[in-house]
Amino acid sequence: MHTHKETILVVEDDPKIRNFICYTLKQEGYPFLTSSSGKDALSTVVSQSVDLMLLDLGLPDIDGMEVIQTVRQWSELPILVVSARDRDNEKADALDSGADDYLTKPFSATELMARIRVALRHLQRVQKDQSPTVLTVGELSIDLEKHLVYLHGTELHVTPLEYNLLALLMKNAGKVLTTQYILNELYGPRYGSDTQALRALMAGLRRKIEKEPAKPRYILTEIGVGYRMIGE
Repeated sequence: MHTHKETILVVEDDPKIRNFICYTLKQEGYPFLTSSSGKDALSTVVSQSVDLMLLDLGLPDIDGMEVIQTVRQWSELPILVVSARDRDNEKADALDSGADDYLTKPFSATELMARIRVALRHLQRVQKDQSPTVLTVGELSIDLEKHLVYLHGTELHVTPLEYNLLALLMKNAGKVLTTQYILNELYGPRYGSDTQALRALMAGLRRKIEKEPAKPRYILTEIGVGYRMIGE
């Protein structure tokens, strides 16, 4: 058995199918994580190192389509849908939403592994073609490939959400991002317009990157509109 380094997230609420997939991955030497709900899957993608998601669409809390759309707002993580939905329009919707491939249940272990190998080869080609991307504003820099943040050359510890917020702002340095746009990017389009979580997240991030959080130098508040990262 060959041992692989790529970690696969199995998002499936049916125990029998989940066990079958996990057994197959184990036999092939792939490390894996499991989620039985959409919200748990999104949390896992943010907090863990995942190289490929196997996603069932019929989840108990949120539909798999929403999971795809949410992940695609901030990640190019390969997503292989494994679903009993076999209508062409449903497959097209999943692919249009950002899924990379679609496998209809029931499927064999051989076909599953073939699709996984294709998805991972594509990921490896993309990673090989991309040079490290580092964005810098003043003494603050973010390595988008390694997911690391530095201030004055020293690595900062930030949470996954703080990283996503900082990356979003730095990719749009100099632009005003509305509060609703940021909420949609961080939490998904169904989150609504409650800004309390964003304010708390912003306060925590500012405490880490600003010398005087009450007088921010990097992330400026545009009253009544949103926030802006100073230009490079």
